[in-house]
Amino acid sequence: MILLEVNNRIIEEILTLKFDNAAAGNKPEAVEVTFADFDGVLYHISNPNGDKAKIMISISLKFYKELQDHGADEGLKKVYGNFLVQPESGYNVSLLYDLESLPSNKESVVHQAGKLKRNCFASVFEKYFKFQEEGKDGEKRAVIHYRDDETMYVEAKKDRVTVVFSTVFKDDDDVVIGKVFMQEFKEGRRASHTAPQVLFNHREPPLELKDTDAAVGDNIGYITFGVYSHSHEGKDVRLP
Repeated sequence: MILLEVNNRIIEEILTLKFDNAAAGNKPEAVEVTFADFDGVLYHISNPNGDKAKIMISISLKFYKELQDHGADEGLKKVYGNFLVQPESGYNVSLLYDLESLPSNKESVVHQAGKLKRNCFASVFEKYFKFQEEGKDGEKRAVIHYRDDETMYVEAKKDRVTVVFSTVFKDDDDVVIGKVFMQEFKEGRRASHTAPQVLFNHREPPLELKDTDAAVGDNIGYITFGVYSHSHEGKDVRLP
């Protein structure tokens, strides 16, 4: 089984170490780490202006402007509050932590820092779940180019929210592996009554993308998730 976590372990481990050392009264040490994540995302953990008592965590997403159009800045402000600062040059979002003023809820703060990428995306989904809950139909779909050749579409209907991911297969073997993976995915879904509907289209986009410029071809696949209103009615919908 493949487990994909929404949190970034590197961020959590570094920040936990820094917080624990500071709490123990140890002298702070320098940190300078740059690393990549899926979808071309780049992180940078450093001491701004060489101040070892300050830890800055920055993230760069090529598609952040598209997320901003759906309230990403406002959503991040709600989650991070005063930890959110002016972005470091070359990055879209930066968080700043003061080792001389540790938060009382260190574990929660560390966990939210590790979910920085997830939280950048969250506003898009929350916006369209709200459209669905309010019965708004016909709102313009969100289009996020999360990779150079791949796109995410989010659309709200009165009875559901539909999320479609396009994916590009590099060769015939990838196509076969993709089909097998999706079949296993669908089989696994049947074990849970609350899991969203999952569909896979090869070559042609699903009906939800009819009359759009969605790519067509032998190396193109579309994964569609449908979250119907009955699966979350009366619940306070939150992403993981």
